[in-house]
Amino acid sequence: MPEPFVVRKYKTGDLVPETGIYNVTHDGHRLQHQVVIIRDEKFPRCGKCADSVFFELAYPAPGVREANFIRVYELPEVEEA
Repeated sequence: MPEPFVVRKYKTGDLVPETGIYNVTHDGHRLQHQVVIIRDEKFPRCGKCADSVFFELAYPAPGVREANFIRVYELPEVEEA
């Protein structure tokens, strides 16, 4: 019998297990959004809620070349309209 799909949540400072598009959930100040994060980087903190941010892999993207992206070490604070 196949194992059920398990959604793993990661937090700021955890090592990124695979390159992909991650859902980002903040501590109440912003709606969920997505970012591309590269394998072996650390999950970034948020400029507003610091370490109260969590990540879930939405789509693996093993073919994405890291040279095409700017490294982000802190998610910027964005005011919702």
